[in-house]
Amino acid sequence: MENSLYISLSSQIALQEKMSIVSNNVANLGTPGFRAQNMVFDEYLSKPRGMKESMSMVLDYGQYQVTDPGPVKTTGNPLDVALIGPGFMGISTPSGIQYTRAGNLSKTAEGVLVNARGMPVASAGGGTITIPSTAQNVYIDKKGVVSTDEGQVGQLMIKEFTDLQKINPAGNGLYVTDEPGVPAEKTTVIQGKIEGSNVQAVVEMTRMIDVLRDYQSMQRIVQSEHDRMRTAIQRLSRAGA
Repeated sequence: MENSLYISLSSQIALQEKMSIVSNNVANLGTPGFRAQNMVFDEYLSKPRGMKESMSMVLDYGQYQVTDPGPVKTTGNPLDVALIGPGFMGISTPSGIQYTRAGNLSKTAEGVLVNARGMPVASAGGGTITIPSTAQNVYIDKKGVVSTDEGQVGQLMIKEFTDLQKINPAGNGLYVTDEPGVPAEKTTVIQGKIEGSNVQAVVEMTRMIDVLRDYQSMQRIVQSEHDRMRTAIQRLSRAGA
């Protein structure tokens, strides 16, 4: 197989992965706290066996998240919270503490504060937060302290991280990281609001069109090279007959 086919194929594989990421961004336009992802490309030099020259191929070696905050919307729900600043809220999952920017919260029949997936919101000490059934009102202050008309019941776990690119998406609006995080000092909790997705619809649709065009361009190169090789084989066959 000719080198141009290898190079075109590497580009198509990378573009296919990029299309998956863009499609996921578009699918999460309405997901609270969602942060868009982008591909990171690099040049990969490969030296095939028996050849003197290297081939420059496309390598999709990772992705990064857009860290710009999404728009903040008022919901009027006293259990909803928006994080203004770089912090993330802790969520207790079967895999341990994970983090989210999605503040659309509710409570179970037992009064446990949970996220939209029914997972308990972690308290600052790592436990859960339970709102008494007899409580009439819920108050959440700027530090994430949760109180009712009967007194304080807990504090949201809000963590900040040095490198936001080391916080990896885990699905369902959650993120995981190996970094321990530090108590939030630059993050303010706002009650009755939620942060929306930071995905920009027009930008993502434009990127989707560009990826499609690039993929089709690579497909034409592959088809052209295939036709060239077939023609060469046919001519060699006739010459040897």
